[in-house]
Amino acid sequence: MTEGSLTRFAWLSVAAAIATIALKTWAWWVTGSVGLLSDAIESLVNLAAALMALWMLTLAERPPDEEHAFGYTKAEYFSSGLEGGMIFIAAAAIVVTAAPRLLHPEPLEAVGLGLAISVAASVINFGVAWALFRAAKRYRSSTLEADAHHLMTDVWTSAGVVAGVILVAVTGWHRLDPLIAILVALNILWTGLGLLRRSALGLLDKAVAPEDRQRIRDILARHEAGGIAFHALRTRQAAGRSFVSLHVLVPGDWTVQRGHDLADAIEREIRSALPRTTVTTHLEPLEDPASQDDVELNG
Repeated sequence: MTEGSLTRFAWLSVAAAIATIALKTWAWWVTGSVGLLSDAIESLVNLAAALMALWMLTLAERPPDEEHAFGYTKAEYFSSGLEGGMIFIAAAAIVVTAAPRLLHPEPLEAVGLGLAISVAASVINFGVAWALFRAAKRYRSSTLEADAHHLMTDVWTSAGVVAGVILVAVTGWHRLDPLIAILVALNILWTGLGLLRRSALGLLDKAVAPEDRQRIRDILARHEAGGIAFHALRTRQAAGRSFVSLHVLVPGDWTVQRGHDLADAIEREIRSALPRTTVTTHLEPLEDPASQDDVELNG
C-alpha cells in the first residue's frame, strides 16, 4: 500500500462518524437521555476530526519542494493537536447540556430501542477504530492514531452511557443520567490532553521511539567491530517519516570510494530496519582530533 492511500482510512472515519451521529441522535430522540445526547455531541467532534485528518493526510502526501525540502509530513501533528482541542469543546458542551438535568431530572422513554441503536453505533466505531489502529502502527501515522484513540474513547463513552441508562431505568434515579454524562466529559478530557501532548512533542522534533534507536545502535555496533567509529547520532520523528543523521569515522588512508561504499551500506541497513526513514551520513577521518569536536551531539 502506498503512502497516498492512507486517505482511504480517513474517508472510512468520515463515513463512520456520519453513521454514528445519525444513530446516536436517533437514540437520544427516542429516549430523551442527556447521556445519549452527550454521546451524540462527541460524535460531532469525531466528524470534524475525521475531516481534519483527511485534509492533513492529503497535505502530508505532498512531495518535498523548494520551500519544504523535508516534505509536509508534520502536517499530521496539526490534525492530532486540533482533535485534542476539539475534545475540550465537546466536553464543555456535554457539561452545559447535562447540568440543567441535575436540577430538573426527567424520566427516560423507549429505553430498549434507544440502547439498541446506541450499541449499533458503538459496533461501527469499534470496527473502524481497530482498522485505524492497525494502519497507524503499520504506517506510523500520528493522524490515524489520534483518530483511532478518539473513536475508542467514543466506544468506552457509549458503554458507560448505556450502563448508566440501564441503571436509570432499573433504579428510577433520574439524576444518574446527567451524572453519567458529566463523567463522560471528564473521560474524554483526559484523552484530549494525551493527544495535545503527543502533538506538541512531535512539533518539537522528538527523537524516534527507543526501540527504533536501539535498532540503529545495533546496526552501528556490527560495523564498529571492524574498526569503524560513529558519533553525532541524531534522530527525529515527523509523523510517518523518520530522519537519522550521524558521523562515520573511518581510517584516514581509506579511499573516498571505500568510505562512500561503507556509508551507503549503513544507510541502506538503517532504511531497511526503519522504513520511511531518510538517513544522512558524514564521513570523517578516524585519526584527526578535529573529528571529535562534535562528539557531544551523540543521542
